[in-house]
Amino acid sequence: MAKKGSLTLGNLSLGGKVGLGFGLALLIGAVYFVVFFNEVSSAIASEQRQEQRLRQDLGNARQSEAAYNQDLMELTKKEQLQRELNKILPETTESPAFLSAIQGVANVSGVTLQSWTPLPEVRQQFFAKVPMKLTLEGRFHQIVKFFWGVGQLDRIINVENISLTQPRVSGDEVRLKVECLATAFRTLPTQPADAPKKGK
Repeated sequence: MAKKGSLTLGNLSLGGKVGLGFGLALLIGAVYFVVFFNEVSSAIASEQRQEQRLRQDLGNARQSEAAYNQDLMELTKKEQLQRELNKILPETTESPAFLSAIQGVANVSGVTLQSWTPLPEVRQQFFAKVPMKLTLEGRFHQIVKFFWGVGQLDRIINVENISLTQPRVSGDEVRLKVECLATAFRTLPTQPADAPKKGK
């Protein structure tokens, strides 16, 4: 039996019971908010910030990839252009390739390449001349075809000091001996402006 003056759940009026239940619900709600909801909300906000950073990193990575692909494509084009330029104006003397090109044109045109004599290289400011004295023989139209063929080569080759000698007439054809100077060119390596000059 409850003591007189003590407060029990059974002694509370209906309004008191409702008020007590409402107070307990508020207390439980406050505890949930403080302990669970606030923590979950902070975790969600943190994950959202992380997601935003990752999206920014992904965007930056995609921009870097696009820039890399663009640079790679430009590098490939420049390397291709450099290979084409090296055919026209190589960086080395390449005497065997020079002679091979001349011999190829001679074979196609039908002239006989009798002799070839490489001469000393002549250096200019930005390039060097690679001369070679040639002696060949053939019919007049074959010789003309030879000179035209040399002009069609990828590599720049000048033919000068042409001397036509010893003409021999055979029927309608005239055979000639030709001496000339064929000059190819090559680039010189560029030196930095502050590079010390030799002999100083």
